[in-house]
Formats: sequence, structure tokens, C-alpha cells
Amino acid sequence: MIDIYLTDEQDRLVKKDELAKGCWINLTRPSEFEVQKVVEGTGIPSDFIRDSLDDDERSRIEKEDDSVLIIVDFPVLVQDESDSAPYDTIPLGIIVTPFYFVTVCLQSNPIIDDFINNRIRNFFTYKKTRFTLQILYVIARYYLKYLKTIDRRTSLIERELHESMRNKELFNLLSLEKTLVYFTTSLKSNNIVMEKMTKQRFLRMYEDDQDLLEDVIIEIKQAIEMSEVHSNILSGMMDAYASVISNNVNVVMKFLTTVTIVLSIPTMVASFWGMNVDAIPWEYAPHAFWIPISIALGLAGITALFFWKKKYF
Repeated sequence: MIDIYLTDEQDRLVKKDELAKGCWINLTRPSEFEVQKVVEGTGIPSDFIRDSLDDDERSRIEKEDDSVLIIVDFPVLVQDESDSAPYDTIPLGIIVTPFYFVTVCLQSNPIIDDFINNRIRNFFTYKKTRFTLQILYVIARYYLKYLKTIDRRTSLIERELHESMRNKELFNLLSLEKTLVYFTTSLKSNNIVMEKMTKQRFLRMYEDDQDLLEDVIIEIKQAIEMSEVHSNILSGMMDAYASVISNNVNVVMKFLTTVTIVLSIPTMVASFWGMNVDAIPWEYAPHAFWIPISIALGLAGITALFFWKKKYF
């Protein structure tokens, strides 16, 4: 799919049918025909667009002639009910030319939707450097947003784990830890892109753009720190709660074993008195039934008291 947008004279974002100077071309899982149309209309190298559509492409920045390609990873919510990671990262290609601004992605995403729906202030399609930095800033903010969500989910799972003897909660923690690994790797790659952008001046920077660039770098570094901290906490928590679950199972097994021993004593006494042999003690006594019952209850009580003092109950 290909969408073309342009900021008009009233600073409103309007959708266009044809390419125009200063427009923004948004490609979402484009067909080969759409790729060729953009390549022929803008003069962008076709590899710039195809590389951005590679799910395994790493974050990078490069320049060819007058076109600059920036590929960064951004977080997305995984729409399935499996035990996989709840979030993943996919590449977003940003191509800047003297006359056009192009974004390329494998799927529609909330980052681009924020710009299309005018949720970003001071956004103009013809201010290409600022537009690039605004996209990078929004991506960093989404990382921080999802990291806060992961922190809340971790707290909920932690409360469930206190009394749990199941593996479900540990698998949930494992999926969150997998997400944090994705986030940390992608954020560090994005940070390298920002450092190259700062040092090598791929884009023309104005004073306001420089301030925004610094804000983006700060947000990315904060996201990296949060991701690493949460990852370390989750790793330690999984080890600790694996031991807790094992200990909970041991406590239950100890309790059940103790109860089994206590209940086996009346069974043994009743078995002795129920044997079909001669000379069973007190066989013809007036209260022959209550004598074994009293012995069984007495022995069971003494055994239960012993276990209780040993704190087996």
C-alpha cells in the first residue's frame, strides 16, 4: 500500500494522489509495482526500499548520492495467544531525499498512525530532518511505554507466584524476558545509528533539530537502561521463584506424607484386631469395640503431636 501526504499552506496534512515536492510517501508492505513506481518517481535506489522490508535487517544508516537511508527497529504488539514474547521489534525504513520523504514498513504501526492522525505537534512533511527526528523520538517513547507495561505485568505475575506451584507464571516471565532481550538489542542498534547521525552529519541540522536530536538520544539511552534493569530483575526473579515453586511442592508433599502416616496407624490397629485368629486380646470384653478404637486414636494422637512439635504440620 502506498499513501502520499503533504503539508499544505495552512499547515494541514492532506492526502495526495500524485507525487509532489516536499511530500511524504508512506509504504506499508508495498507490492513490486508500488516499489517500482516510487523508485522511478523519486530516484531512490531500489535497495533502500527492499532492505527496509527485510524483517531481519539491522538498524543502520547510509548515504548514496543525495539519498539517506535510516533503518531503525521499533516495538510492536504481537497479536497471538501463544506463549511467545508479547512484544517484538520490526524495522522501519526512513529515506530522505532533497525533494521527498519516504517511510517503509512491513505492517501498519502506531508510530506512523500518530503522524497521520495529527497527534504530533509541529509536524511538517517538508521539514525532513525534523520529521526524521520526530519519528525517532516517538519510537523511543513507545519503547518506554511498553517497558512500563512490562513492569506492571511483572508485578502481577510476581503476586501470583507467591502461592503458585505451576509453571505457567514462569513461562509468562520467560516471555517477558525474551521481549526485553529484543528491546535491548534493538535499542542498542538504534543508539549506534543516532551516534553515527551525530558524528557524520548525514542530515542537515538546524538549532531546533539539534535540541530534538539530543532529546532522542536521551530517551533511547533511558530506554536501554530500563530494559537492562528489567531484564536483570526478571532473570533473578525467575531463578528465585523456580526455587519457591519447588519448595512449595516439597511443603505440600511433606504435609501429605505426615497425614498419611497418622492415618495409617488406625488402619494398622484395626487390621490387627480384625484378624480371624484365636486369642485376640479383649476379644470377649464388654467393650471390645471401643478398646481398639481408643488405642488407635491414642497412637494417632501421639504421632500427630510428635509431628506437630517437629513443625511438619
